[in-house]
Amino acid sequence: MKTALIVFSCLLSVASIAQGSYQIAFLKYSGGGDYYANPTALPNLAQFCNTNLGTTISKETPYVDVGSPELSLYPFIHMTGHGNVVFSLTEAENLRNYLLGGGFLHIDDNYGMDKFIREELKKVFPNNSLVELPFSHPVFHQKFDFNGGLPKIHEHDGKRPQAFGIIIEGRLVLIYTVETDLSDGWEDQAVHNDPEEKRKQALQMGANILMYAFLGGK
Repeated sequence: MKTALIVFSCLLSVASIAQGSYQIAFLKYSGGGDYYANPTALPNLAQFCNTNLGTTISKETPYVDVGSPELSLYPFIHMTGHGNVVFSLTEAENLRNYLLGGGFLHIDDNYGMDKFIREELKKVFPNNSLVELPFSHPVFHQKFDFNGGLPKIHEHDGKRPQAFGIIIEGRLVLIYTVETDLSDGWEDQAVHNDPEEKRKQALQMGANILMYAFLGGK
């Protein structure tokens, strides 16, 4: 069976996404941070994309260890949490190979992860820094337009939401969203009691990220 990465690299349109069934996954990591923080987020995002983009993404969203070779089975990996993150050098190498091989990582700071994940990403790409994505970046203008960048789902420190990325040879391999809590907005409504409009914004932005990743940055 072809890996999802091979299929992923050949996707050219939303219609082609709908031709096969894909799985997305949560990233499991060490350090004590709660990688399991938002269990209903990815299943809900998958359902939203299936309904609004015509995708056939499985609602089964496993947890895959950052050091596991099974990373290559998933074209899109989501990472979240509130606290400490630690990648061993072997895990960092595995994640780097996954991303260089065509995989895509979305990291969503659930408040408290920022100072840890920035340091760990230096292990993954020591020569490539996070750069802020401008509002004109295509990730904000896929199926849904976000002319002002990321929506603000939850308020924490009164700071503006920001999207950062690491770009390797012209390709965005990961996106890091901070001061937004996108994945909280993907969760079941009863979890955070977010207004429906906020949940809609979060899911739409999540769909844009998935669409961007699946279409290879188009």
